[in-house]
Amino acid sequence: MSIAHSMRSAAREMFLHALSEASIEKAFDLQVHYQRGVLRVCDDLYDLKSFSRVISIAFGKAAHRMAEILARQTGTGIEGIIVDPNLHAYQLPGYRYFAGGHPQPNEESVRGAEAILKSLNTLNEHSLAIFLVSGGGSAAVEKPADSEISLPDLIATYKTLVNSGAPIAQINAVRKHLSAVKGGRMAQAARGARQVSILVSDVPENALDSLSSGPTMPDSSTVDDCYRIAHEHNMLADFPASVRELFERRALEETPKLDDAAFVRSRWWKVLSNQTAEKAAEAAAAKQGFAVEVDHSCDDWDYARAADYLLDRVRTLRKKKAGRACIVSGGEVTVKVPAHSGVGGRNQHFALYCARKLAGENIVVLSAGTENRRAFHD
Repeated sequence: MSIAHSMRSAAREMFLHALSEASIEKAFDLQVHYQRGVLRVCDDLYDLKSFSRVISIAFGKAAHRMAEILARQTGTGIEGIIVDPNLHAYQLPGYRYFAGGHPQPNEESVRGAEAILKSLNTLNEHSLAIFLVSGGGSAAVEKPADSEISLPDLIATYKTLVNSGAPIAQINAVRKHLSAVKGGRMAQAARGARQVSILVSDVPENALDSLSSGPTMPDSSTVDDCYRIAHEHNMLADFPASVRELFERRALEETPKLDDAAFVRSRWWKVLSNQTAEKAAEAAAAKQGFAVEVDHSCDDWDYARAADYLLDRVRTLRKKKAGRACIVSGGEVTVKVPAHSGVGGRNQHFALYCARKLAGENIVVLSAGTENRRAFHD
């Protein structure tokens, strides 16, 4: 076996191990438990019998899976709504399903958001809302805060944001202030009820309110941030007229902050994140005899800058350790897509750039998303 083939196999094994350890089922087994009517979520206990109504709202690319694992523990007594862009062979009893879009919202995204808001508005202080939140929820569940913004305008706005090259936290800051559900507004709809959010995160550890654009959490971004972001990334010219007009009039409405009454009885628990996969990959690399370091300081960097930095880091580590070296880096790079053109994605862009930079060297780069399980197991 050639050195290059051996290293590719090693990289693949490390990634597959990280995927297996970063599973939702394992995360729930460790941190979510139900016994004798009491649901434990990390350090919190919820006696489900003490509530007149318990509702579960699941949204994002792992919505069905999270609700399925919860139902496996609690039985079929909990009803709710699932908005998931992925198709599933069966549906859980007691749940209404909506096939929200990703990476762009669709009609089901809007219908799902409207159904969620309607259900949450019926809750009171004797109710419990369980939110199951995962990545991809920003597009899967969406309703414009301004009725003048049509679905085509919303889709055009999302495309402008995603193609702008802005970091995900900045993209989500703008999304929040245009939305009737994001940036804590879903929690506002359930004001008065007890609320707990179970989070499967694909965002940086210090920016959990960016996960699915933070619909159940206080928003740390402001309208002034949005105006600055749009200006810095030259977004206004590409926004549809209905959205551009809100920015030009500085008419965005502020999102709820930590002191809002909606969050008095709210809790948020991260049960799975990028950090889980990083630690698993680190352990797998060390087991294979690599000198390994974890470095995610380039999260949200431009892809080329991040690639140059990480390639330099692995070369330096290899010289320092005089042997096999491995750098594990989690997070997302940014790619600015030229207007009206461009295909592929961040991982592909990053990997192709690296391929040109490391030609002739015994270095292997694996760039992948932890949600891409099927591609690696087929």
